[in-house]
Amino acid sequence: MLPDERPVYLDQQISDNVARVQQRIAGAAEAAARRVEDVQLVGVSKYVGVVESAALLAAGCVDLGESRPQQLWDKAGESSLATAQWHLIGHLQRNKVRRTLPLVQLIHSVDSERLLKTIDENARQIDRKARVLLEVNCSGEKEKHGLSADKLKRLLEVAPGYDHVSICGLMTMAARQGGERTAAENFRKLRLLRDEVGKDCSSEISLEELSMGMSRDFEVAIREGATIVRIGSLLFDGIEK
Repeated sequence: MLPDERPVYLDQQISDNVARVQQRIAGAAEAAARRVEDVQLVGVSKYVGVVESAALLAAGCVDLGESRPQQLWDKAGESSLATAQWHLIGHLQRNKVRRTLPLVQLIHSVDSERLLKTIDENARQIDRKARVLLEVNCSGEKEKHGLSADKLKRLLEVAPGYDHVSICGLMTMAARQGGERTAAENFRKLRLLRDEVGKDCSSEISLEELSMGMSRDFEVAIREGATIVRIGSLLFDGIEK
């Protein structure tokens, strides 16, 4: 099936899903006495192919997130997805930076100085400033990528030396187990850490963005201060993949 041959039901189902998610985002923002305009939806398209991603884009969700650079490269080359604003939300290996960087609006997952340095070098070569978030492991789970609080502080100390990188904020993922209470604790930890380290940050660094919350816990994340939520499965509910 070609993207321009999408069945009507697919567009309608995804459009309805996007509307429901946006309503829930608005409700969570209102409950937290926040403006809905201050919460950005990134539609995680890693679950689906080009056709479904194009339907998501047609439904007004222009920011699309991919976890694997190879999948992002492939989709970014599709004409039906030419207007998408791409986010790399998964782990990025240094040998994939060169090809990924020109395609993305934001990299959510910088977790080492070595990676930051590689992004800076490649951004310099193409004469642009790369926008990134620093990933923090707030759950303490060993299988997760991300900086500890101490390593985050050390990275922020040296970050101003990389002048082709713009650090825009922080990212985290909640623990797999523990439900909403544990998720809230993880998200609160990121917000409080941001507030703490932000006091001593260089004026060249902004920690305004907090990318946290997925389909199972985004409303909790909004309550705890998320400015970006990464939602996938809810947007494709009812769609055969």
